Amino acid sequence: MTSLNIVILAAGKGTRMYSARPKVLHALAGKPLLAHVLAAAVALAPRQVCVVYGHGGEAVPQAMSGYAAQFVLQEPQLGTGHAVQQALPHLPDEGRTLVLYGDVPLIQHATLHQMQQAGEGLVLLTVHMANPAGYGRIVRDPNGDVLAIVEEKDATPEQREITEVNTGILLAPTARLRAWLTGLRNHNAQGEYYLTDIVAMAVADGVPVHAAHPAHAWEVEGVNSKTQLAQLERTWQHEVATRLLAQGVTLADPARLDVRGTLSCGQDVEIDVGCVFEGEVELGDRVQVGPYTVLKNMRVGAGTRIEAYSHLADAEIGADCRIGPFARIRPGSMLEGGVHIGNFVEVKNSRIAEGSKANHLAYVGDASVGRSVNIGAGAITANYDGANKHRTEIGDAASVGANCVLVAPVVVGEGATIGAGSVVTRQAPAGELTVARARAVTIPGWKRPRKAPK
Repeated sequence: MTSLNIVILAAGKGTRMYSARPKVLHALAGKPLLAHVLAAAVALAPRQVCVVYGHGGEAVPQAMSGYAAQFVLQEPQLGTGHAVQQALPHLPDEGRTLVLYGDVPLIQHATLHQMQQAGEGLVLLTVHMANPAGYGRIVRDPNGDVLAIVEEKDATPEQREITEVNTGILLAPTARLRAWLTGLRNHNAQGEYYLTDIVAMAVADGVPVHAAHPAHAWEVEGVNSKTQLAQLERTWQHEVATRLLAQGVTLADPARLDVRGTLSCGQDVEIDVGCVFEGEVELGDRVQVGPYTVLKNMRVGAGTRIEAYSHLADAEIGADCRIGPFARIRPGSMLEGGVHIGNFVEVKNSRIAEGSKANHLAYVGDASVGRSVNIGAGAITANYDGANKHRTEIGDAASVGANCVLVAPVVVGEGATIGAGSVVTRQAPAGELTVARARAVTIPGWKRPRKAPK
């Protein structure tokens, strides 16, 4: 297959975004616009990816440093043709070059692959729009062959009636592209070097011009304002919801779902309203997710139910667990099958074995909890001494009473019982009752403080 270079134009200021942040770094579905385009580019296995940036200085290459791309500064910005010219020194003549846009984030791999298969010569990605205002028009001859692209500001009234428009995305032989860019002139209403002018040059050189079309119009929608960004966000979330529904997922309201990453679901998964999924989330068969729950980088086992307003991140939940409502599972945690984590319980960097329960108002941090353990209301593992973190170990079938403090490092033996209100600072023997309380003292005549009169 012919080698492929990709140029991504990302130099625009985004004046209508009213933000100090470069436009291409604003987020859609949880990641920057430019990151979406780079992901689509990398999926094509190109020889070279070149990002042309401008406004925002080094913020763009710094934010995208995780991608194998060459970043080239365009200064000043003199149009799209001028932008691609900045990338030419980094592109070998052999093969073809695909031009993408950093503010057109939802272009799909299948569409770009279709362009590669459309034929040799120059390939344009075009779309028909009911309201083409603001877009360059595709001008064809009576035989239907593409003759040129005319920008709206330079178009005649008849040309403005054309509904087929240029998306800006194109694929061209790199050596030809280099020659055409050299011949660009800025004799137009904007005084800029239009990349679209190469179409007429291709026609004049007898190079075939092909047109490909995206499967969905939203693939080529650009972002120039916060309003457009919000609209495209909902468009994409609707697409995600539609795909989930087609896979058999039950969504209480498809319009109230946010997937900011990848969500994979087993059979008979149910998701209530207002849920947010970030990063990589995997839900097993029959998982139920209650309303207004946030899951980030999670794997959830079959049959587990997560109640409303719970927040789970960077952890793994086993099968048939019950989580929440108002629970928090923090990074590094692993809950085995049948675990119950109730309302206002927080688990951090802990492993909780099968069948254990912390049903309300508890904190389990940096702990290893055995099977069938019961942790009472208000109990905590005091894992931090002010400088270092320490672990707590709780054996199988242990019972920790209400309002207990286990001061790590500490071991609670198998089958041990900790009396309510105890502060445990040493090992609690297996099978025994451990009570660690100060003696109650009554202070005669003590008066509760009162507010001073104003």
